[in-house]
Amino acid sequence: MKPVRVLVVDDSALVRKILSQGLAMDPSITVVGTAPDPYVARDMIVKLQPNALTLDVEMPRMDGVEFLRRLMPQYPLPVVMVSSLTDKGARITLEALEAGAIDFVTKPTTNVAGGLNVMMGDLREKVKMAVQVDVSHWKGKSTKPTRPTTPIASHALAKSTDKVIAIGASTGGTEAIRKIAIQFPSTMPGVVIVQHMPAGFTKMFAERLNTQCAMEVKEATSGDRIAPGRILIAPGDKHMTVRRSGGLYLVDCNPGDKVCGHCPSVDVLFRSVAKYVGTNAVGVMLTGMGADGADAMVVMRKAGARTMAQDERTSVVFGMPKEAYNRGGAEKLVALPNVPNAILDLLKA
Repeated sequence: MKPVRVLVVDDSALVRKILSQGLAMDPSITVVGTAPDPYVARDMIVKLQPNALTLDVEMPRMDGVEFLRRLMPQYPLPVVMVSSLTDKGARITLEALEAGAIDFVTKPTTNVAGGLNVMMGDLREKVKMAVQVDVSHWKGKSTKPTRPTTPIASHALAKSTDKVIAIGASTGGTEAIRKIAIQFPSTMPGVVIVQHMPAGFTKMFAERLNTQCAMEVKEATSGDRIAPGRILIAPGDKHMTVRRSGGLYLVDCNPGDKVCGHCPSVDVLFRSVAKYVGTNAVGVMLTGMGADGADAMVVMRKAGARTMAQDERTSVVFGMPKEAYNRGGAEKLVALPNVPNAILDLLKA
């Protein structure tokens, strides 16, 4: 297999050096060049023909998302964003994921030496994963922010107020979740979501979704009620579990060790849904790398929950959905555009 050819784009000479040296530690990755800004990067892309880009989120002449919006319709490339743990960095990163970026890593703010090692290991794996993603569908596509979509019709949902919809996602999940959530009517049963993201990003993600959806969307806190018309997103550094209190479903959010390599973990959420919601649950596994939640979805199905997973064609990474289906957790595979109606069908069944 030929080495992955990567172009590093960052306005800091020091960061360019760190990223280049860190990526080059993997013999399957070749850094073909570095660029201090998108204008230089544009010319280098044409000249060097890299397989992938690492792209700084915040740059002075043009930020990463604006560059992506110009790049992807003309020259689609797998892109991994390098983000700062700031509100602005999180906002631009989420916009970049909507504009075609595959994934992102975050720059360390404490324990810089150790944090850099972790970040570079993460970046190497995500770059190698990104080049396996087909981004050709971005060719000629508008990457401007989309207008809110009219939610799907919600007949007969009044009988579904005791239902809970549990969703798990990782790589590619922010955009998949957005496309589903904007279709949900305000009368939809309560939704709980684990999306693999760092602390801070989940809050920004929830706030961003809240402006686009008919349902209320918020980052979950312990004691929040799962209620019709509300979407709760697990905070980026805590496991979220569901429990029952009388006739109410509530969530608890607590720090803990990584499960299936993640905190929050889909596995932790799904197992609690199986235990406390059972036949009143609908489980959905969306795009993502790995197998987090696959075994727990089997437990959900055995508890009487209805389940589905995103199909390969519409998944950015067909890892978590594939494992959920192959292990018997997901009843069926569903194309992303059909997921909202498929959930409604199960709620009415």
